[in-house]
Amino acid sequence: MAAACARRGDPPSGEESGLAPLVSFTNGIRRDDAAEKTGLTVTWSNGPTEGHINRLKQVKRQMYGRAKLDLLKLQLMA
Repeated sequence: MAAACARRGDPPSGEESGLAPLVSFTNGIRRDDAAEKTGLTVTWSNGPTEGHINRLKQVKRQMYGRAKLDLLKLQLMA
């Protein structure tokens, strides 16, 4: 069974092992297969947006309770 799955490129079912965590893990991989393939083949990315959000959150954490709006504007414009 595992050799046939390897030839097709599918992950093994996990049910062969009888271990509940392994069964759950392999079932999750099978459910997310389409999303994983899409994520690897689509040319656009949310990376720049996520980077800006991360930077804003970092500045907010650094400035929490210490500054007013004018200093926050200076930090964001830098």
